[in-house]
Amino acid sequence: MDINGVMEWLKVSLSSSEKRTSRRILRFLRESDDKMFFKALQAERSRHRSLREVRRLGIIRAFSCPVPLEGRYLPFGGGIVWEEDPLISMHAAPRRAARRPSRSAARARPAFRRSVRRLPQSAGVRTVTDQGIPWGVRRIRAPEVWSRTTGHQVKVGVIDTGVDFSHPDLSHSLERGINLIQRTMLPHDDNGHGTHIAGTIAAANRLQGMIGVAPRASIYPIKAFDYNGTAFVSDIILGIDWCVRNRMDVVNMSFGMANRSKSLLAAVNNAYRSGVLIVASSGNDGKRDQIDYPARYRQTVAVGAINRLGKVASFTNRSDEIDIYAPGEKVLSCWPRGGRKIMSGTSMATSHVTGAVALLLGLKPGLTPEQIKAVLRRSTRPLRKNASSPGAGELDVERMLQAANQMY
Repeated sequence: MDINGVMEWLKVSLSSSEKRTSRRILRFLRESDDKMFFKALQAERSRHRSLREVRRLGIIRAFSCPVPLEGRYLPFGGGIVWEEDPLISMHAAPRRAARRPSRSAARARPAFRRSVRRLPQSAGVRTVTDQGIPWGVRRIRAPEVWSRTTGHQVKVGVIDTGVDFSHPDLSHSLERGINLIQRTMLPHDDNGHGTHIAGTIAAANRLQGMIGVAPRASIYPIKAFDYNGTAFVSDIILGIDWCVRNRMDVVNMSFGMANRSKSLLAAVNNAYRSGVLIVASSGNDGKRDQIDYPARYRQTVAVGAINRLGKVASFTNRSDEIDIYAPGEKVLSCWPRGGRKIMSGTSMATSHVTGAVALLLGLKPGLTPEQIKAVLRRSTRPLRKNASSPGAGELDVERMLQAANQMY
């Protein structure tokens, strides 16, 4: 492989005056070529500023490069794989007023952008349920196991829009995390979605606020999504890489896209083999026999949403690839500036399952991702009107812990 030739081509491409609104993921088929390129990249970055935009995706031995998708020859096909690095969107991302574009929002208009149909959202809600426990937390019977486990010392990575570090319901649950968009800053939430997800997982302010599924779990926010709720696939891969290197126990990924990404699959596979379980949402398009990626990868826990009646929510994507259903309709949780809000979506269902996994690992910390998936699938309650049919059931934390004790 002509590594010098690849480097020279990149310099010319990145120095082009053409506006770059897209990225590609570059992977070398041979490990030796990958190492040589990385060494050359480190050496050249100090002399060529444009090369600083090339990002290392260590977990899959690849590089994210801001090169045009069309109209430019992509060289050296024999030993290199070029893959699209698309933008993806949060599930149930809240609507926001117009603001100054962020780093990725400025590039959010290529033809390949993935958009998820947004559900109608309620206005901000500042009231709480009885004793500060939202209906979903009660529905999965989390309070019944808090005398045995609260998720203490379980590390939960939340790849999302960040969190509100000043929120009183989250002050005892948050760790520093990382901001992948602006590395020098804390992963502050400028969207709301990430704060809502974190609240369901591990809020801990029962007397004056709300309490989540695993109130003593530790949330590590990984900000990969901007205020519009969009991120490149390479941002997600960087987030997964961070979670593996920092030894997260479980990772919440409440987003998805319709198309398969080989690079994202490789990152999910590597996390799974490293002992890090990823919980992902099935999507909000109401599709039958089809769910979004990365939930469609068998190495994740794929989550669908139910309503208060225990029925599958009308908006949830569903198929036999779903592992479990959880509360996802009209879910109350934290919101920036110390508020709370009701939201609907498979994102909300996913955070219930992530919290339940934290409870499980608080009691049995040595379980592997494969074992956790087996426990979840074997311990579900049958869905309403589907009691006699095969397929995934509803999350029940009490049954989950009983199954874990019997199986392991």
